[in-house]
Amino acid sequence: MATYEYLCSRCGSFDVKLAIGTAPAAYCCPVCAGAARRVYSSPGLTLTSHAVAALRLQEEQAREAPAVVSPLPPRRRVPPHPAFSRLPRP
Repeated sequence: MATYEYLCSRCGSFDVKLAIGTAPAAYCCPVCAGAARRVYSSPGLTLTSHAVAALRLQEEQAREAPAVVSPLPPRRRVPPHPAFSRLPRP
């Protein structure tokens, strides 16, 4: 799927997702149902690092099939602070 930009003379620009190579020169405006002409603009390409791209892919996959955590990890026993033993007790 590719995103194509169209410009309506009354409502302004809007985007349409269509299969690559199937975008017509004119498209029906979703707001006013008038004819909108196709506008050629720069592609939405970004240069991201491999690490950022991998994190985005992992986030998208987690959205569809999140990893389930089984039990909670065992709780670690923390010894009390030595100063607590010197406090007065009621």
